Amino acid sequence: MPDPHPDTHDIIQANRDHTLFSWSVQTQTNPIHMTGGKGSHFFDGDGNAWLDFSSQLININVGHQHPAVLDAIKAQVDTMCFAGPSFATDVRAQLGQKLREVTGLGKSFFTLGGSEANENAMKMARLYTGRDKIITRYRSYHGATMGSMTASGDPRRWPVEPGVPGIVRAFDPYCYRCSFGKTPDSCGRECVSHIEEIIQMEGPHTIAAIMVEGITGSNGLLVPPDDYYPKLRALCDKYGILLIDDEVMSGFGRTGTWLATQHYGIKPDIVTCAKGLTSGYMPLGAVVVSDAIADYFETHFLAGGLTYSGHPVSLAAAVANLKVYEDEGLFEHTRELGAYLGQRLEAMKARYACVGDVRYKGLFSVIELVRDKATKEPLAPFNGTSPEMGRLAAHLKSRHVYAYSRFNFLWVCPPLVVTREELDEGLAAYEEALALVDEMIGSPVAAD
Repeated sequence: MPDPHPDTHDIIQANRDHTLFSWSVQTQTNPIHMTGGKGSHFFDGDGNAWLDFSSQLININVGHQHPAVLDAIKAQVDTMCFAGPSFATDVRAQLGQKLREVTGLGKSFFTLGGSEANENAMKMARLYTGRDKIITRYRSYHGATMGSMTASGDPRRWPVEPGVPGIVRAFDPYCYRCSFGKTPDSCGRECVSHIEEIIQMEGPHTIAAIMVEGITGSNGLLVPPDDYYPKLRALCDKYGILLIDDEVMSGFGRTGTWLATQHYGIKPDIVTCAKGLTSGYMPLGAVVVSDAIADYFETHFLAGGLTYSGHPVSLAAAVANLKVYEDEGLFEHTRELGAYLGQRLEAMKARYACVGDVRYKGLFSVIELVRDKATKEPLAPFNGTSPEMGRLAAHLKSRHVYAYSRFNFLWVCPPLVVTREELDEGLAAYEEALALVDEMIGSPVAAD
C-alpha cells in the first residue's frame, strides 16, 4: 500500500482544469487520482487500494504491473523505441506468427486500438469484396472514430450521425428481451433468419460483411445461443459475405479462450482485437485476416496506414502479454473461476428482486437490473440512469470496489489473475449494493 500523495486534490483539479475527459459532461466528472497498482488492485492518491472489478476498461487482463510485461517493455525501449510502419522488426514477425497461431487466420495489420482496427477491417472488407455495405447490430459498440462509431448501434453514435454511409443494422441475440417475442424454447433463431431477409432486401451483391462482437460487451454482454454463430457463419457463406469478428473486449482470455467465437466452433474471415492483446500496457490493435484476404493484397493495393502501425514497444508488450496467458495457465483459471462466478451470479438472481438476468462466459459477466421481474422494467431508462443505480455505484465506491455500470447493467469483469478470495470480496460488496436497491424499490432481500 502506498502512502497518501500530498498533492492529490491539486492533481485532480489540474486534470480538470487542463484536460478533457471522454464520454462526459466535464462539470460532472470526478476522477480518481490513480497512482499505481498491483495484480487485481489499483491505488489512489489517498492511499486506498481499490479492487478493480472492471479491469479498468475490461483490458487489464494480466492485472496491474505484471513484471514480465514490464520487463519486455523496458528491454524493447533499451533496444529500439520506434520503427516506421514500412520496416521489418523482430517483434513484428513474432507477434504476427503468434496471432496466426491463436486465431487460425492469416496475416495481421497493426493499429493503435480497437476503433482503428474496426475502421480498417471495414475498409479491407470493402476493398476485397468490391461491395460497400456492412451489416452490424443495434446493441454493438465498435469504437469512437467516425466509421467505427457509425458502425456501432450504441446510442453514443447519435451525436455524430449521419456518419459514414453503407451501415445497415440488425437485431441482436438478446434472449432475455427477444426482439421477436420468443423464448429459447420457442425460438427459431429469428435473430439470424431476419438477417437473411435484410440481406435479400438490401441486395446480397451490395453487402461486404457482417460485423459482430464475439460477445457483445458495452451494451449488456449478450451471450448468444450455442447455434447462433454456426447459423450466422452459414448465412455469410451462402451469400459470399465476410464475417468480421470484433474481439476487442471479449478476446484474449476474457471468456477462457483466445477468441469468444472459438466457444462456438466457427472461424471468422477477419478478427479485430486490442484491449487484452497487451492488457492495456501499451496501445495496440490488430486486424487479422484470412489467408484468402491476405493473398488478395499480395497483388492489390492496401489503401491504409498509420504512423504508429507496428510500433515496436507495443508489439513487445503484446508478445510478452500473450506468453503470460500461457505460462500462468490464465485461460484454465478463467474457465474454473468463471464457473464459480456463474454459480454466484445465479444465486444473486434467485435472491434479489432487482436482478432480472445474469449473463456470463468465463470472467466476462453482467447483472441486468430491473424494477419488476415479471414485467422486466429496467431499473434505469435506456441511455439514462436512476437514483437506484446511483446509490448502487456509490456503495461500491465506498467499499473501494471499482465497477463498470451503465444504464441498468452492472458488470463483473475482474483481471484474469483474480483469486477466489478477491472475487468473493468483490461479490460481497455487490450483494450489499443489491440489497440496498431492493430496499429502494420496496422488495426486501429474501431470507437465506
